[in-house]
Order: sequence, then C-alpha cells, then structure tokens
Amino acid sequence: MSAYLGVDLAWGLGTERRAANETGLAALDEHGNVLDAGWARGVEAVTAWVVEHLGPRTLIGVDASLVVTNPTGIREAERQVGQRYGRWKVAANPTNLASAASAGARLLDRLTALDVGYVSDTAGMHARTTPVLFECYPYTTLVGVAELGYDDERPRYKRLDTRIPPATARARRAEAFDDLVRRLRETPLDPPLALDSHPLTAALADPSVLHGPTHKHREDLLDGVLCAWTAAFWDRHGDQRVQVLGGDPSLPSDPVDEAGRKPVVVAPARESQRGPRLGLES
Repeated sequence: MSAYLGVDLAWGLGTERRAANETGLAALDEHGNVLDAGWARGVEAVTAWVVEHLGPRTLIGVDASLVVTNPTGIREAERQVGQRYGRWKVAANPTNLASAASAGARLLDRLTALDVGYVSDTAGMHARTTPVLFECYPYTTLVGVAELGYDDERPRYKRLDTRIPPATARARRAEAFDDLVRRLRETPLDPPLALDSHPLTAALADPSVLHGPTHKHREDLLDGVLCAWTAAFWDRHGDQRVQVLGGDPSLPSDPVDEAGRKPVVVAPARESQRGPRLGLES
C-alpha cells in the first residue's frame, strides 16, 4: 500500500499490431521514499499496477487528460496552464472529444469501476476516505515549486530544441535532465523526495545518454516520480501552494461530465503564477 502514486500515462491506446508507448510509474510513502517504480504498456497493465499499490487513502497523480467534455478546441484548464505558466515556456497540449489520444479517459473509467474516485478540489482531496486520482502536469510542478530554482524557464529535459543542430540539442537535453535529477536529489524539499531509496530511481542520477529511446525511457520514469510527488505536495500544502486550473467558478470552465466530474489540472504555483482572482495569502 502506498500513500502517493504517480502515472506518466502514454496518451495513445496502441493497436493490435503496435503496443502502446511506455507509461512511467512510481509509488511513494509519506516520507518520500520510493516504494516501487517502473514502466507498463497499455491501460490494462497500468490499471493492474495501480490496484496493486492502493491503500485506503492513496492519492494518485496522472499526467494525462482524464475528464474531457469539450467537443473541439482546448479545455479551459489547459488554456489556463498557458496563461499562468507561459512566461516559463510551459503550455499544455490541447485535448477534446475528437482527440485520438484518449488513454486518460480510459484509465479513469477502469479505475472508477474499481471504486477509485476522482477529485477536483483541495477540500475533497483532504476529505478523501478512499483512493482518488487527479490530473497533473510535471512542468507546472517544476516551475511552480520555487525551491527547485526554475525561475525563468522550464528545464528542456524532454523534447529536442529544433532551433539548434540535432547533436547539440541531444547533448543539451541530456544536460538538462541530469541537472533536474541533481536538483531533485540535493534540494531540501517539503515534502521530501528520496530518489536514492529505490534502485531504478537512484539510477536516474547516472549520466544521461544521447540515444533518444533510452532518454525517453528514463524521462517517463522521472515524470512518474514527479506525478507522485505532486500528489504529496498537494496533500501537504493544499491551496497555499497549489492551484486547481479550470476549477474556479468565477472563471471560464468546461462542463462537468455525466458523472459530475469537472475537468481540472492540479498545479503547484508561485504567487506570481496565480490569476488575479485566484491569488491567496501565503
């Protein structure tokens, strides 16, 4: 049983001829120790892994679009990601009911059938009496937690920078990944995160390679850890250091789904990243 789970979900469902991409997975206890970590392919395998790690109040952070009700365009929560974090060059991929990448909705259906709830506000998260999941986005965590030091721009540890030669871009991406891992290992964090407590996450501190698929394999695992730690961060700090994008009734929002669930993204935030009607006293 784990206090916090992280799922960096591959958005595509895969086909009979081609398996889904890897999903990075991580389980943390309340002290930030990594109890389990690894990868799975496909919604069914991810569901099985989650179920194996559930406790009575497990909080699950998922990097994927879980509740989607807009027929076209972009969800309001995704729009607010760009509005609040765009200065740090953070934006969310748009999703709608016509999107082919629907693994998040499928995972939500599978876990709902297994009595895992969905939570879209801090009060409900704190009051949970059963396992619940929510949607998050690792980039907002990295730039929203000031202790990590990304004051000007998100770390470029994912996609290659197409403005520079490919070999240079791969080298810079590897450097950004290694620097991010170093910050996560060396920065005093509240709640704590102990990457060295599990062999697979400890190995993230090994020097990065330039090989693209190997880098993606490691990146997916790191993002799974970040999703789990985002759950711990939200549980620890609540509305003082986290905002729920798409969840403010005074701002535009998408319709709830048939189950009454609201499309939101839970995002750690500095005061400067909050909107004028979302500011809270620290």
